[in-house]
Amino acid sequence: MGVARPVADLTVPPFPEVAGKLTAEAPLAPLVWFKAGGAAQWLFEPKDVADLRAFLSALDPAVPVMALGLGSNMIVRDGGVPGVVVRLGKAFAKVRKLDGLTLDCGGGASGILVSSTARDAGIAGFEFLRSIPGTVGGFVRMNGGAYGGEVKDILVDCDVVLRSGELVTLPLTDLHYTYRHSELPTGAIVVAARFHGRPGEPEAIQAEMDRISASREASQPLRSKTGGSTFKNPAGHKAWELVDKAGCRGLMVGGAQVSEKHTNFLINTGEATSADIEALGEEVRRRVKENSGVELEWEIQRVGMFAGAPDNNGVGMFAGAPENNGVGFAAATPVIESAGSK
Repeated sequence: MGVARPVADLTVPPFPEVAGKLTAEAPLAPLVWFKAGGAAQWLFEPKDVADLRAFLSALDPAVPVMALGLGSNMIVRDGGVPGVVVRLGKAFAKVRKLDGLTLDCGGGASGILVSSTARDAGIAGFEFLRSIPGTVGGFVRMNGGAYGGEVKDILVDCDVVLRSGELVTLPLTDLHYTYRHSELPTGAIVVAARFHGRPGEPEAIQAEMDRISASREASQPLRSKTGGSTFKNPAGHKAWELVDKAGCRGLMVGGAQVSEKHTNFLINTGEATSADIEALGEEVRRRVKENSGVELEWEIQRVGMFAGAPDNNGVGMFAGAPENNGVGFAAATPVIESAGSK
């Protein structure tokens, strides 16, 4: 595995001409649901697929690239994200009906738009997307799901732009979906996907969507700064129950808190840093392992660099990399408080 180039070497890369928008040191906190984290070294908002392909094909292969959707299932670390963050705008947010039961959806289209379009067309099977606060690109990558449905149940194929700039169409079978995981190539950006449903009555579809919305409203902290479900459900368990049994309801680290309403949600109570949020998640994982013997896996994607790390050069910038072992946390370990300590 090659070593990433130091960030200093990427400050003025020989970027190709773009038709879209390219911004240096773009704050990412306003673009993610936690409202915390550092800046993107470069934020690229392509005009269209051709613009994205041309940009990536001409970009130095050593420059890391990451896609950003609605930012609902992501912790952006306080040291920021080196390289280029690609955000798909309105040109990628269109949804159209291809035939009686198939929708063609842009990678930037929201789950709400996709499910609403399916409802209007009398296509059932998309209702669960109403509950996923993300875009097509994000939930195709992670096999997003809720309320009994998963992307694998409706996906036909998807168009992705590879890191090289090549545009390819991948059928469902090539993604090798498992629970909240796909084998989409590293650096690939989903720009479109086709989904197939079954015949349904718009009124019945709307009723199911209303049921899902009411259930979410009653059980989840939707009006808080949160990243959605934090941990994957282990086989035979529900993550929230394990967290609750470990005594973590209301647990705080700095400005981050385990939601009192739903313990698989972490929330930013106001001034939390991303380090607070991630440290809280790790403390929850530790307590659950100690209490039940179950090791929780993160569902939320953690990206970027820790602030103040001694060798903060982009190596291991994505959580899960072998060298990404938490170096940089010790520089500022937040105070852990129980809900009753205040």
